[in-house]
Amino acid sequence: MILESLTIDRRAFEAGTGWELKPEGACRGDVCIPLSDRQSDNDTVDVASLAQQMGLPLVHDEALGVWSLGPWSGNERTLVSAQAPELELPDVDGNRFRLSSLRGQKVLLIAWAPY
Repeated sequence: MILESLTIDRRAFEAGTGWELKPEGACRGDVCIPLSDRQSDNDTVDVASLAQQMGLPLVHDEALGVWSLGPWSGNERTLVSAQAPELELPDVDGNRFRLSSLRGQKVLLIAWAPY
């Protein structure tokens, strides 16, 4: 979910994430995550607080002035940063290519498997 502000309408949060804010916490299907404050009573939500309580990754792009709220992993194995680990693979000509050669640039990785 891409955000221009960390304070958003409750309905927009629910529609964008699939989580419903109830008195028992943030719920989706049979899963409910208890929240320390009663977000279900508010018309607006503090996304930074919810992200921290729910274990959702939240990344800020200062240059564009936007935030990206990632999905819940369900097992507390979310990324702690937007920095990828080192990756080295052959390019189309067989030369070794290191992902770190693109450090400082935004990179989109596309993975494919034939199975």
